[in-house]
Amino acid sequence: MLDPTSLYLSNPALLEDARVRGLPLIVALSGYAEAGHVAVQIEHAITEGLPHEVVARFDLDQLYDYRARRPHVRFVEDHFERFQNPELSLRLVTDALGRSFALLTGPEPDLQWNRFTEAVVGLARRMDVSLVAIVSGIPMPVPHTRPFLVSVHGSRADLLPTKHAWKPVVEMSASAAQLLEIRLTEAGIDNIGFTVHVPQYLADAHLPHAAVAALEHISAVTSLTLPSDELREAARDIERQIDQQVHASPEVQAVVTGLEQRYDDVVDASAPRSLLVGDESELPDADEIGAAVEAFLAAQEDEQD
Repeated sequence: MLDPTSLYLSNPALLEDARVRGLPLIVALSGYAEAGHVAVQIEHAITEGLPHEVVARFDLDQLYDYRARRPHVRFVEDHFERFQNPELSLRLVTDALGRSFALLTGPEPDLQWNRFTEAVVGLARRMDVSLVAIVSGIPMPVPHTRPFLVSVHGSRADLLPTKHAWKPVVEMSASAAQLLEIRLTEAGIDNIGFTVHVPQYLADAHLPHAAVAALEHISAVTSLTLPSDELREAARDIERQIDQQVHASPEVQAVVTGLEQRYDDVVDASAPRSLLVGDESELPDADEIGAAVEAFLAAQEDEQD
């Protein structure tokens, strides 16, 4: 493996500063299947709402597949401008009460996952981070009309909720964040992950309430004061739009009603569990979910037009 430290350009003075020692680190990487755009919204809420400095910036020309995830550019009358260059960076952030924390955000690397995770583990060691909190969103058969469920996972049992009844063994496609969680555990660095369950029929939409759920869990384990007011306000607007579109389609209403019944049957208010527990025949089939997705996305496109 090539030297992991050559993957990023750091700010040496800041990286050696005592302010970056012993801080919690929040990791929110936007992936190819980032349900609800949770990571992107968390990045924007924090970087636009709190003061921050760049500690290290990763060289995405080594990590990013530009042809698979093409950045946007703007054409204005007779020329191109505003190329949206993706950025993957580690920042030092100060919350509303003056407490510092580290933030790693940007697109999930397409290439060199092992080298990238070794680089992050090396930075975490160098900064002597106290805890790494990793957030993501995953599409699940849940309704938008119920509180968001969050699966919690991590390196030590005492970091996880005491009531954690659902303990499955599942084979799935991996993400760079999941590999990072494994590498952090192997390195003896405490970490905890929060995976927000996002309604399947809204997985491609920006859902501010999903990001709020993630921020609430991060705040609970780090004691940080993270900005969420604008997300909460946006969530109310989005919820009204979704409700209007759902009520306009009997087919979508049927899917949501089925998901609500499933949610209410499975979820015990005193001990939230994953909705994957139980008979799969109770879940809506692919055609029902597909119809709901198409209806919602079509409405979104019409609104944008």
